[in-house]
Amino acid sequence: MKPIVSIIMGSTSDLPVMEKACQFFEEMEIPFEVNALSAHRTPAEVSDFARGAAARGIKVIIAGAGMAAALPGVIAAETPLPVIGVPIKGSVLEGLDATLAILQMPPGIPVATVAINGAQNAAILAMQMMALGDDALMQKLIAYKSGLKKKIVKANEDLAKLEYKFKC
Repeated sequence: MKPIVSIIMGSTSDLPVMEKACQFFEEMEIPFEVNALSAHRTPAEVSDFARGAAARGIKVIIAGAGMAAALPGVIAAETPLPVIGVPIKGSVLEGLDATLAILQMPPGIPVATVAINGAQNAAILAMQMMALGDDALMQKLIAYKSGLKKKIVKANEDLAKLEYKFKC
């Protein structure tokens, strides 16, 4: 089995956030890889990874980064593959710095960007991209989305059973 999605983070301290993407792909039975690469501390390795990803069969890259958040953009500059950036909440600006760094890419180097700490949505977006050309993935995606609806319907049924003196 070869990975078709690559999850990259700037540091293993980002794993608690990025693990949500890993868990989603595990649930959906989508082969993935996960690695730590730093745009600032290991730039040559980042370049080698980005340039070789498509040839290795990767279809989408999810890159999480905090603070200056250069990693998603550096990867996007060196690969034809879609890159989804996950801004990771830092201690100073609560992830706004990372969000702006990932969003403000120059023309020709797009990075799709999800919410701060939004690794699960990044994984879902990656699956949606890949499902465009894969009927089996599309069916899994449709079933997943249907399950989301069922959770809300069930939640409302449970809320209707709550009893309060002034609840109408």
